[in-house]
Amino acid sequence: MFVQVIQGQVTDAEQAHAALDRWAEELAPTANGWLGTTAGVTDDGQFIALARFESEQDAQRNSAQPEQDKWWSDLSSLFPDGATFHDSNDVVTDLVGNPDSAGFVQVMQGRGSDPDRARELMSEDSDKWADFRPDLVGSVAAMYGDGEYTMEMFFTSEEAAREGEKKEPPPELKAQMDEMNSLSTGMPAFFDLKHPWLYSPR
Repeated sequence: MFVQVIQGQVTDAEQAHAALDRWAEELAPTANGWLGTTAGVTDDGQFIALARFESEQDAQRNSAQPEQDKWWSDLSSLFPDGATFHDSNDVVTDLVGNPDSAGFVQVMQGRGSDPDRARELMSEDSDKWADFRPDLVGSVAAMYGDGEYTMEMFFTSEEAAREGEKKEPPPELKAQMDEMNSLSTGMPAFFDLKHPWLYSPR
């Protein structure tokens, strides 16, 4: 899987949402290899989107379409300071439910000291985590650069996610969580998408 992360401060969240809706309606049918997109705007106006493709080649072919260029020109006008991009072929998915059913999405960005170990930890005990946190229906982690990552977590609702955060994990899962936290370099940034825009092929 290939993931492209797009983010930046936007001047109008509704216009950005309309632009994503238009892409899903008009351009998605010809976007070969497109697997889905999660997007939204935080309360303070930060836009973030993760577009998932089967391969980087599929994403590049889509970007090369004239219609795509026109669409991006319209959307990019909403970013007064420009948008930043992160591309990743190093993707870990853990989907225990249907992400398109999520009522709340939290995106976490940071840097880790040992991406290989982090990848191992994220792949362990998926069934136990699903039992412990039924509010979490899936996650997608994209790693790039020098240990940098963007991870999106899909929750049934924000209320359920906040309640889940208060739960004390069993010792085995707590040990994994503590080790994952120990790999973090600095404090990660969190982006709460309280009204996520979820798109997938029809």
